[in-house]
Amino acid sequence: MDAQEDEITVERAAENFAAEVARWREVRGMSKRALAQAMGFDPSYVSHMESGRHRPREEFARLADEALNAGKAIWRRWCDYEQAKAREGQARRPPTATPAPRRPEQPYATGSALVVEHDAARLQYDGRCYRLTMRRLLRNTGEEPVTRYLIRISVDRYPGDPERSNAHYRAHPLTWHELDLTATCRGEAMRWQAKHDRDAFKEVWLLFDNEHGRFPLYPGESVWIEYAYTVGDDKWGNWFQRAVRLPTEQLEVQLVFPADLDPAVWGTETSMTAEATPLRTPPVRSDDGDLRQFTWITTTPALHARYRLEWRFRAQPEPDTDQGEFR
Repeated sequence: MDAQEDEITVERAAENFAAEVARWREVRGMSKRALAQAMGFDPSYVSHMESGRHRPREEFARLADEALNAGKAIWRRWCDYEQAKAREGQARRPPTATPAPRRPEQPYATGSALVVEHDAARLQYDGRCYRLTMRRLLRNTGEEPVTRYLIRISVDRYPGDPERSNAHYRAHPLTWHELDLTATCRGEAMRWQAKHDRDAFKEVWLLFDNEHGRFPLYPGESVWIEYAYTVGDDKWGNWFQRAVRLPTEQLEVQLVFPADLDPAVWGTETSMTAEATPLRTPPVRSDDGDLRQFTWITTTPALHARYRLEWRFRAQPEPDTDQGEFR
């Protein structure tokens, strides 16, 4: 992996830096506004940095790493960016050479044409692995067909100890093989393309097509998509976070654990203007044979709000870690 990082372009290094900032901000449950305030920057600056409109700066990297307690992960991405700039300068490219145009991307946040009518997450633990199944009912309210949808996979085993967590994932990175990512729409398998591939963070475009044809989401249409992936409990902390990035009408989370582990579940909510507070309604518990389920539902959640559910298994010894946040 180090050899690959040495060859990245300046553009790629800048994207890596932006993705690292976004990942740690979400891990810490902070809004862009809250992070900007903690760093002493204008509220719009973090948004511009994460979107790629601003280039990485040394001061921003240092302050962001400190504010997010990222264990030098953000700082290392800035160093990668500076090294890429130095390599590019040494290459002495001809004046006529211009970078390839960046592929335009469909909006994914404010201003997007997509609305989520129903967002349902089911996280099931079998005592060894977590399998997350996401189902979303998407509606295209825009004027153009939607041909892809961005999803994020982010884990943090030791959120209270970023240096330990970073070292853990460098030694044991998430792999596409173990994730076993699958996605379907209208009964058709969806192809996918990796946008960012990091040790503990992936961004993936789900494509509305496969080898048999295309099935875009046209203006005025609604459609269910479903995707699922697996992460071992050696890489997944005892928490699950949902971030509202698109206008959403109903958000639902279901956690399913072996009953003999005697799980206990609680949660917090973070908004653009408020620090973490307890969920306004508790997760509802139900038992089904050997399984214990906890279901939590909210309607019309605020855009950019984050809802985090945490748990512990009372029938197991407490793990040697300070559990905290998760994507």
